[in-house]
Amino acid sequence: MPFMLNVNRQTFEVDVPEGTPLLWVIRDELKLTGTKFGCGVASCGACTVHVDGEPTRSCVTYVEDVEGAGITTIEGVDSDVSHAVHRAWNELNVVQCGYCQSGQIMSAIGLLSGNRTPTIEEIEDYMWGNACRCAAYQRIRAAVRRASEILEA
Repeated sequence: MPFMLNVNRQTFEVDVPEGTPLLWVIRDELKLTGTKFGCGVASCGACTVHVDGEPTRSCVTYVEDVEGAGITTIEGVDSDVSHAVHRAWNELNVVQCGYCQSGQIMSAIGLLSGNRTPTIEEIEDYMWGNACRCAAYQRIRAAVRRASEILEA
């Protein structure tokens, strides 16, 4: 069945069955592989994208539910917040294996887009559910704080 999707400010027609997870449309049909498959049950956050600006687990979001919405993947982020997050991630050398990082970054952008000066507790609450196999949580938390500082400068 054909669906019209707005991904990274471009319109795509995809012909997939109803009930196809957005994750597989993004990866297999659109060939945007920055969004990762982690668990398939929305528990790890590796598949996080933004749907109309809200961080969303694409592994449990069906293509028919986002037709007409604005979908942004890690490849499409481009804002003052995303630039601050990328800069902070690089400054603090956050990435180890990197597998979870696109989901971590998409969640961090979601947090800082709505709250540019989160407390440590707010960061931990918001980022909860984004699993990191390397347990780089302290560096991730520090990078979100650093991104907040960059935005406030």
